[in-house]
Amino acid sequence: MITVILVVHIMIAVALIVVVLMQRSEGGALGMGGGGGGGGGFLTGRGTANLLTRTTAVLAMCFFATSIVLTLLANSGGPRGSVFDNAGQPAATDTKAGTEKSAPSAPTDGGGGGLLDDLERGRAPLPTVPGTR
Repeated sequence: MITVILVVHIMIAVALIVVVLMQRSEGGALGMGGGGGGGGGFLTGRGTANLLTRTTAVLAMCFFATSIVLTLLANSGGPRGSVFDNAGQPAATDTKAGTEKSAPSAPTDGGGGGLLDDLERGRAPLPTVPGTR
């Protein structure tokens, strides 16, 4: 279902791009139907401009509708909530193996285990710069 709506959504997006590019631009720079004889009378006149404007409006409404439907379908399945809702909670138990999944544990020497902490405690060697004594 999502795949069908996604394909329709992409087709509407491409059609919307084509219709917008076919319209006569105010500056005469991008439109196919504008300018001095470049299109040979193709898509000229007030009736065609109204048709392209209405087609653009209909395609835009369809684009927004399929966007909303795709958003609703994507949010309907799967777990609710944020990734941050589970932050700081104990590790989950794996039901298949019966073992506990655990994150890497922090060092137990009373502080963080980073390089800066090691430098403060004097445990890490200072880096040497090549070419110096």
